[in-house]
Amino acid sequence: MQALTLWLLARPHNAVLALAVTLLLPAPQLMSGAIMVLLVLAQGLRKAVIEACIAAAVAAAVLLILGGSLASILSLTAGTWVPALLLALALVRMRSLTLTLQVSVIAAVVALMLFQLVVPDPAAFWQPYLGTMTQLLRENGMQLDAELLTADIMTISAVFVFWALYTTALLFGYSLYKRLPLETEEFGRFQDLNFGRIIAFAMAVFSILAFAVGSSWLQHIAFILFVMFMMQGLAILHWLRGAGKLPLIVVVSVYIMLPFLQVLLVMVLAIIGYIDAWFGFRRRLKKV
Repeated sequence: MQALTLWLLARPHNAVLALAVTLLLPAPQLMSGAIMVLLVLAQGLRKAVIEACIAAAVAAAVLLILGGSLASILSLTAGTWVPALLLALALVRMRSLTLTLQVSVIAAVVALMLFQLVVPDPAAFWQPYLGTMTQLLRENGMQLDAELLTADIMTISAVFVFWALYTTALLFGYSLYKRLPLETEEFGRFQDLNFGRIIAFAMAVFSILAFAVGSSWLQHIAFILFVMFMMQGLAILHWLRGAGKLPLIVVVSVYIMLPFLQVLLVMVLAIIGYIDAWFGFRRRLKKV
């Protein structure tokens, strides 16, 4: 890991090459975003932006040769690097990993509310994507239950998935940065992450209001706030591992099973994280 970090920062063209290549991979928000976070933390905003612009030009040339459109290339680069860059800048300004992730939760909720205000008919918005997904699944011999992929579920899933990708990119990029042999800034540890009682209380309030008035968009906000506590659940696993209370195989197994048991594991981790926000398991274990 340290060798990769040093290679990326050794010469500018190494960072440009890495940004351009990872931009062409599936889910570029993760790897390419992590590299952007590393460059901002290690080199500063100006140099990171210059390298990103050169990398974007290289990736655009490749995609145009392959038949891509300029609009899709611009949306890909903006959607991949701008959120990662903003998160890295927030980390530098706030000097707190926990506070930065708390702000990211609020930003995701605001994005969900804006989507619901701007898109009057979510079903029509998601219909082309549902058709594409149905076709891909059928080509692979799988059937899709239409009731499982409603417009509401697609909206919530999109917000959560992109939030998870960008925040994971922030965590990965910060981890690469901390492995530099030179002196680095200290912004906190992931294993100490706590979204706090304010966000936990807000989730409870939105849930009660949604039940009282029967509002679907309030239900969406409450559910998004709840599932985001899965990140705190993961932080608890890492804390238990660091404290010697959990074997490494358990943490590795959770990450291996996560793609296969997505809904189940996310819900379990969210429950653990949400309860911890109220009662502070790690604080109590430290006292013990």
